[in-house]
Amino acid sequence: MKLIVGLGNPGEQYKLTRHNIGFIFVDEYLKENNITDIREKFKSLFVQTNHKGDKVFYQKPMTFMNLSGEAVGEAVRFFKLDPETDLFVIYDDMDMPFGKLKIKQNGSAGGHNGIKSIISHVGNEFARIKFGIGKPETKEETLGFVLGKFSPEEKEIVKNSREKIFNLIDDIKDDMTISRLMNKYNTK
Repeated sequence: MKLIVGLGNPGEQYKLTRHNIGFIFVDEYLKENNITDIREKFKSLFVQTNHKGDKVFYQKPMTFMNLSGEAVGEAVRFFKLDPETDLFVIYDDMDMPFGKLKIKQNGSAGGHNGIKSIISHVGNEFARIKFGIGKPETKEETLGFVLGKFSPEEKEIVKNSREKIFNLIDDIKDDMTISRLMNKYNTK
């Protein structure tokens, strides 16, 4: 079993913001693969699929970013998932240039409140799929930056990143190990 989580904030005002990159990629992957049976479950929008006889779950927590762990923790416990091998979280990272992709197995929350919340509910050992969004000029601009809409250039980068993210999700579904995923997708 695999649980693929996209982080973001619910609500129309957050729909196409940098902080919602996890929601965006999960939504686009589900649409591309005609997966439509999405339901409200585990404080989330949630769907269960099957891939080669294995269950694959997709989750978008509706708790707002800072409480994402409540939703993820419920799903992990309900399905008795091992976060170390079964949990994959897609989210924005300000410490990387826009469009850079990096996969990590563990580590700190790096100042990301959604990841901090997940760590508090399931522990530190789970796969993080970070998508770089760059940073604002000053620390005071952080909130407005992460909740800001994409520039035209950023929209193009997101569009051009879809295939890579979709291939990554397909590799997760095919049980590629974390170390192989890192070797394949982490760019220098």
